[in-house]
Amino acid sequence: MYGGYLNVFVEAFGDKELGEKWDLFRVVDGEFPNMDELINYEGFVVSGSPFDAYGNEHWILKLCLLLQTLYLMQKKVLGICFGHQVLCRALGGKVGKANNGWDIGLRKLNIVKDFSTHSFLSDLDEIPQAISIIECHQDEVWEVPKGAEIVAISEKTNVEMFTMGDHILGIQGHPEYTKDILFNLIDRLLSNGSIQSGFAEDAKSMLNKAEPDRKCLERICKKFLKRELEFINGKI
Repeated sequence: MYGGYLNVFVEAFGDKELGEKWDLFRVVDGEFPNMDELINYEGFVVSGSPFDAYGNEHWILKLCLLLQTLYLMQKKVLGICFGHQVLCRALGGKVGKANNGWDIGLRKLNIVKDFSTHSFLSDLDEIPQAISIIECHQDEVWEVPKGAEIVAISEKTNVEMFTMGDHILGIQGHPEYTKDILFNLIDRLLSNGSIQSGFAEDAKSMLNKAEPDRKCLERICKKFLKRELEFINGKI
């Protein structure tokens, strides 16, 4: 329906006016960017995954090495859900199973740090103190890397967003998801026995009562990924 996850991310965070080109690397299948070509990229987005970010599969360990390299190069890296967790792990933090179990549905994030101190958000309208986001995870960040700052928390998860300087941003929830996407995922998790029917119905009911703050979240992600590109192209 959405043309795959790549298209979901491009629709959410892309900007046709900047003449962007997005490349897809299925790292779970061993597809990685050529290390000699990393310099050509302005930024990277690491998506969600049904795999555990604390696992030791070869591709996860190789992804951690890539993320460490990108950090040293000061490349922009945005991690979403699994991406948020594996980014934290790669840079020295700790991740594991969520102490409170599955978090699926809408969750209110409380902003605990002044976002305006980051240059990539300095020209955005005021960020609200509470933002609703779609969540779908059973793992979480236990401890952020040294030098990282926790930006948002929730009643369910202690690290909903974290930053390291102006080039690392991790988000536990899914700013790219529509409610339709999550409804589909809930049905899939229910059918494979990952969640119970009562839990699934509660999550759907929550989604029917409120809306995620997608526009605000998309603006944050887009500004983080390409503020410099917008400056070069005369948009700011």
